[in-house]
Amino acid sequence: MFILKRIVSVGGGMVPQCTSLPVRNFSACHCLSSPKRRSPYSVEDSERYSSLVKSVISSRVSAQTPESLQAEDEHIYGRIVKAQTSSTRPEMKEPRTLHPFLHSEKTVETEEPESGPPARIVLERGQDRSSVPSVTRILQQTLSPEQIFYLERWKRKMIAELGEDGFKEYSQNLFRQGHHFHSAVEDILTSGEKWKNDHPLETKEYPPEIQGYMESISHILEDVSAVRATETTVQHNTLNYLGIVDCVARYRGVLCVIDWKTSERPKPFLSNTYDNPIQVAAYAGALNSDGNYKYQVENGLIVVAYKDGSPAHAHQLKSELMLEYWKTWLLRLEVFTEQR
Repeated sequence: MFILKRIVSVGGGMVPQCTSLPVRNFSACHCLSSPKRRSPYSVEDSERYSSLVKSVISSRVSAQTPESLQAEDEHIYGRIVKAQTSSTRPEMKEPRTLHPFLHSEKTVETEEPESGPPARIVLERGQDRSSVPSVTRILQQTLSPEQIFYLERWKRKMIAELGEDGFKEYSQNLFRQGHHFHSAVEDILTSGEKWKNDHPLETKEYPPEIQGYMESISHILEDVSAVRATETTVQHNTLNYLGIVDCVARYRGVLCVIDWKTSERPKPFLSNTYDNPIQVAAYAGALNSDGNYKYQVENGLIVVAYKDGSPAHAHQLKSELMLEYWKTWLLRLEVFTEQR
């Protein structure tokens, strides 16, 4: 018998079809010389499945329009907030008066300081300083609504877990640990001894609660040299504010205002330190204008120590970045002045 063959597309492939065979019993093997193999699907109603496939292919995926889908998603998950493009991002505000970061009558020293103990000017609240606000106070009173919201939410969460008395004790412990930590670092920096000569675990004279912090910054202390000041007061007479600088020293050869911080959670990025860069810039600007210091500092360093002893993160602030944070500090200072 003469059999006419033609090529048809099935499932994306090309196979020969024998016209003498019924379509529902079609198999590519019918045109071959090998014996016919029985398909396990031949007992099913092929017409039923054929109509099912046609109905799925011919029907639309959804009767909803994109607008109604978006409305439903927003109802369930909340509104989608898209990132602002460079063309729609608001411009950075400029302070009304751009006070200089560096003092024109001083020069930025690059040589090592003369031998002698680091400077330490103790803060004394006399009549001339009673009305001078601190950097910490100014930053706390000029927080953004978003910062206030997250701080309050964190506080409510901690009170829910610890209770009012428990949260108070927790805050006092943090303050005490921070005080002991700063005192221990100051002892090391003023002693003139290299940290690498002493293993952190052998420094039993430090309270147990700060042993982890001291071990955390051990690799940072190895790169700190030429300490010029520790826990010293700086004041900007023109802008009328003051602060206490943790340390002024060279970090890997660069003179920096160093701020020591403690944390129970990792802060690997500068953005994790919140307002700390503004604080460092404010300290440096005050030091540069303070007549008690004959040098100027253009760079900053934020060191975040961890209680579990994991290596501390050191966030460097180059001179260009310090200038940007100095502008931000001037803006916060303007807001504080207006509030008063």
